Amino acid sequence: MIRRRLNHIEFALRLSVLLLPLAAFGIAAYVRFDIGLIPLTDEGVDYSAYFGLLLLTTLAWAIVVEHYDLSRVDYLVPSRNATRRALVASIATYIVATGATFFYRTVSFSRLFVVFSGVALFILVFATQAAFRAYLESLRRRGEDCSRLLVIGADEYASRTVRSLLESTVIPCSVVGFVRLPGQTPSPACTPLLEFEALDNMGVQPQVDDVVVAVPPSLLMDIRDIVSKLEHLSVPVRAILDFGSGISFQNTSFHFGDVTLLDLKASPSESITYSILKRSFDLAFSTVAVVLTAPLMLLIAVAIRLTSPGPILLAQDRVGLNGQLFRLYKFRTMRAGNPEEDDTRWTTGNDPRKTRLGTFLRASSLDELPQFFNVLRGDMSVVGPRPERPYFVKKFQHEVAQYNTRHYLKVGITGWAQVNGWRGDTSIAKRVEYDLHYLRNWSLWFDIRIICATLWRGFFSKNAY
Repeated sequence: MIRRRLNHIEFALRLSVLLLPLAAFGIAAYVRFDIGLIPLTDEGVDYSAYFGLLLLTTLAWAIVVEHYDLSRVDYLVPSRNATRRALVASIATYIVATGATFFYRTVSFSRLFVVFSGVALFILVFATQAAFRAYLESLRRRGEDCSRLLVIGADEYASRTVRSLLESTVIPCSVVGFVRLPGQTPSPACTPLLEFEALDNMGVQPQVDDVVVAVPPSLLMDIRDIVSKLEHLSVPVRAILDFGSGISFQNTSFHFGDVTLLDLKASPSESITYSILKRSFDLAFSTVAVVLTAPLMLLIAVAIRLTSPGPILLAQDRVGLNGQLFRLYKFRTMRAGNPEEDDTRWTTGNDPRKTRLGTFLRASSLDELPQFFNVLRGDMSVVGPRPERPYFVKKFQHEVAQYNTRHYLKVGITGWAQVNGWRGDTSIAKRVEYDLHYLRNWSLWFDIRIICATLWRGFFSKNAY
């Protein structure tokens, strides 16, 4: 019953949210073109072009809605976080939609219309979320159709996890009883208390809507026997999965042939939203960056050729997404020497191998410009954990906890650790800490924040050597 009611509410929320661009365009068209408050500069309006823009905006909105979980009922609370996600999602959608109009030169869209529709979209999604929150709160307050739960398990684990369930659920629930498993020491909070043998006496109408199995991970092997004991109840059976901190189930389970797999530590890089949104942004941003910096890169290449013998570019193996090796390109900043030494030696502030021009390039991060070509090739992203040499990856993975977890995402030209000062010869543990924060909280808006921070304070960092 919990899942059925939750599915119904989420379906209504999803449908309402996905239709909001249509409503926003309707409001913007009425305000801009119909009521006459703002004079039109053009006599004729090509409405068919606006239908094309609506289609593009709706497609972008559908992707963004999934990425920011705007159709998830359990993400409506707290309201401040929901409002922030709605604002960021609206901005991201219109960045994509308006960006695409630059390639559609045959039609000129009204800027006021675009602004009105964007503002209307945010107001509508905010109002939709508020309406659903009010509806859910009214259900909880009235206690209507309260789902009756029978909890299998009566120890401290069951008490703690069920209390969290009751506090966080968006569907009104109540516990009709806790069933003590053989050998369990019951918690005083688990009342009313039933014995496991009492399940046999529950008839065709057990007076419960859902059975929730709340057993610690050490007893998961017993779930099969527990479920077989519950078959005669004819009600849905759920299991609470709480493996402690560091393990979450954002994408739950999926089927692969005849095998069911459960994500214990899923990577955002496996999601469609990450693949589409991040890759689209990387291609657009890197293309613009290459075009704008092409004269500067040409000037740097000539300067390297004139001031130091050796190749202009340094090509070096680095470890990328899922531990795969790729060739990273950057402007050469050191004197041509032993490649093996370059692959295994850490660069220091007064490194004698650096050229005079190379010192400036490294301090200003201009040596990183060729990596935009790595981004265009798909080896890297604009934002992500910085790629490391294989020698140091093998070294750090044994010295720093969760070091290789940073390779769950594409490596980047800049990252959350770098804009917070953890670059160069600084603490690897702190760098990993910031990389893992980025991994857990990745979003397109987070990438934009990091890029802005890089442009604002990333050049001439005291650790850029």
